[in-house]
Amino acid sequence: MKQFSYLFFLISGCLFAQTENYNHNKFKQLKEELATPNVYRTGGGAPGHKYYQNQANYNIKLTLDDNSQKITGQEEIEYINNSPDALEYIWLQLDQNVRAKDSDTKKIRTGHFSKKMSFDSYDRSQFEFDGGFKIENVKPVDGKGFTYTINKTMMRLDLENTLKPGEKIKFSVDWWYNINDRMKIGGRSGYEYFEENDNYLYTIAQFYPRMCVYSDIEGWQNKQFLGNGEFTLPFGDYDVKITVPSDHVVAATGMVQNVNEVLTAKQKERFDRAKKTYDEPVLIVTQSEAEKAEKKKSKTTKTWHYKAENVRDFAFASSRKFMWDAMAVKQNTKDVLAMSYYPKEGNPIWEKYSTHAVAQTLETYSRHTFDYPYPVAISVNSKSIGMEYPMICFNFGRPEKDGTYSPQTKYGMIGVIIHEVGHNYFPMIINSDERQWTWMDEGLNTFLQFLTEQDWEENYPSRRGPARKIVNYMKGDKTGIMPIMTNSESLLQFGNNAYGKPAAALNILRETVMGRELFDHAFKTYAQRWMFKHPSPADFFRTMEDASAVDLDWFWRGWFFTTDHVDIALENVKYFQVGSGNPTIEKGIATENKKNEPVTITDILNKKEGKKTRVGQNQSLVDFYNSYDKNNVTVKDKKKYKEKMAKLSAKEKETLKDSKHYYELAFSNIGGLVMPVIVEFEFDNGASEIIRIPAEIWLRNNTNVSKVFNFDNRVTKITVDPYLETADTDVDNNVWPKEIAPTRFEIYKSKNNKKPNLMQQAK
Repeated sequence: MKQFSYLFFLISGCLFAQTENYNHNKFKQLKEELATPNVYRTGGGAPGHKYYQNQANYNIKLTLDDNSQKITGQEEIEYINNSPDALEYIWLQLDQNVRAKDSDTKKIRTGHFSKKMSFDSYDRSQFEFDGGFKIENVKPVDGKGFTYTINKTMMRLDLENTLKPGEKIKFSVDWWYNINDRMKIGGRSGYEYFEENDNYLYTIAQFYPRMCVYSDIEGWQNKQFLGNGEFTLPFGDYDVKITVPSDHVVAATGMVQNVNEVLTAKQKERFDRAKKTYDEPVLIVTQSEAEKAEKKKSKTTKTWHYKAENVRDFAFASSRKFMWDAMAVKQNTKDVLAMSYYPKEGNPIWEKYSTHAVAQTLETYSRHTFDYPYPVAISVNSKSIGMEYPMICFNFGRPEKDGTYSPQTKYGMIGVIIHEVGHNYFPMIINSDERQWTWMDEGLNTFLQFLTEQDWEENYPSRRGPARKIVNYMKGDKTGIMPIMTNSESLLQFGNNAYGKPAAALNILRETVMGRELFDHAFKTYAQRWMFKHPSPADFFRTMEDASAVDLDWFWRGWFFTTDHVDIALENVKYFQVGSGNPTIEKGIATENKKNEPVTITDILNKKEGKKTRVGQNQSLVDFYNSYDKNNVTVKDKKKYKEKMAKLSAKEKETLKDSKHYYELAFSNIGGLVMPVIVEFEFDNGASEIIRIPAEIWLRNNTNVSKVFNFDNRVTKITVDPYLETADTDVDNNVWPKEIAPTRFEIYKSKNNKKPNLMQQAK
């Protein structure tokens, strides 16, 4: 019995140790982190044979009051239940309620006062705004009764009869709200006021109660809108009529249906010409026409009618200040209109660059995903931030008043246009859950933004994308860093976490881990599988592996589920050569090596002092061993060598002639993030060679590995990650022999630190 107990504990202890090792293994598979495949989502990352998504169609009529900065609207929603579930209630999003006086966003916002404060900061701290939806009526259209409850940024409709699979419900909502001043209180949408000519430019979104997504993953996605986590929306068709001052120009999601009513004959002719022009944009509304409208200010109204099919949202921009240009972009499937709307304050750079940037975005993104399926892609100039919606986005970037601009303004503007237009693909078409996973749209989009910027101009100064751009973040204080796989509202360092790190990760996958051909095929497969659907992180991870036959669980785990960083150090280098066995050669080498042995400090000082030894002064003390050299080749050495060679085969004799140079390199993984090991060797003949070792070298030991290399020439220098492609955070430990990179410092005259004489100044 005692023997059994001992054996039991021995076995269980070994199993526990193995389990612990496995749990800490960087190559542990992601079985526990990812949802179990099912009929809705396959193990390969594709939609399952019973995948479903519900649909919401909207018929909206709204009025923009340019005098009071207010929007009034009525909408009719048709909600279709394609799920296998009977729904007792349905949820709508009331995103404008984030600006309500009693919103949780205001309550949880932290802040502080300081001894010095700008007037703008003070004004913002005191600013009171009566925001939020004012819901006036919610009623059924088809007779099915319900009651409704508003919970902050969400509204629940409790149905009298459950909405069964395959059924639909129609209801209407009447509302209004005050439009926020984006320049004063911020926001993704709102207005900008131009005091010099008393005009407004409106960029309007989240302006109507919108259906939430109901899916197989979470049921209703009804997480409250707190500001960071963006929007998760079902697809549907939109019919929208927007009433504005008659001299306003309106840009919106979809295609305008009443061109003859809203454009002059000359503007319509320009619009038709733009549809067939591929090289340079055509001005549909000119600067002189916009400036004329700015001054006259019509007192009448006009209604613009837009329709959009299979979109997840709707947004628009309206102003009498708008110029409008457009050009066609050719695709394999159909042409697309790239368009820009901007006030004169945006020129000359908007007229020069904006629509071309839209066109370049469509070309690059479509090459990596699918042909852009919508008829238009629009860039609208506003003073602050960039924000995206189906077919339309709002982008910053303006020159100085004299028309000049800095390179930061130029490239910042082009970059934000590319980024926001690119959002048409992620998440407007590949419709991920922004409220939950910001990286799925921002990170993937930032990665493609980088590729587009490089297509725009050689050596484009991209902010994000290359591995080296994320190094400072990844080697930072871990208390300020969270895994990419963190809910949007909990993220720290939002830009680095959701934009920069995922973009760098994907660039590393494409250039270093997978290679362009495998990566591009897998990425395009993901995009085409999930266009017009709702993918999850697991669907992306699984598809990238499924379509490439590359096990990437180690990569997803390290880059997306941890805060580990890359720091692979070249700890040691050992040099070897094959011994020939020939005493003449080997003892000759030993003699040369002895000459290079270091001299002790004692020998140096003794010689310097001219110190005499007893043996040196008395020759009678000298014997055989004073002149004996063990490296001298003897007759016996030659005989033994001859006898040894006689016993060897021809192949073995050839092996002893191997003159290659062998190097054993010891690597350590200091940062914790396993990555491929890329080593550049430079040789004494001036040549060089780069060897790429897959990350799987760390499979059995995550922290220390060694590898032997052999070359015909002697190595003079070894560099790990020579092109800075793995985001290694410490390159000082990447080089052998060790190098010290020079840092230049500035010498300046010391300042007079004498404290001022306040009394003297007062006099």
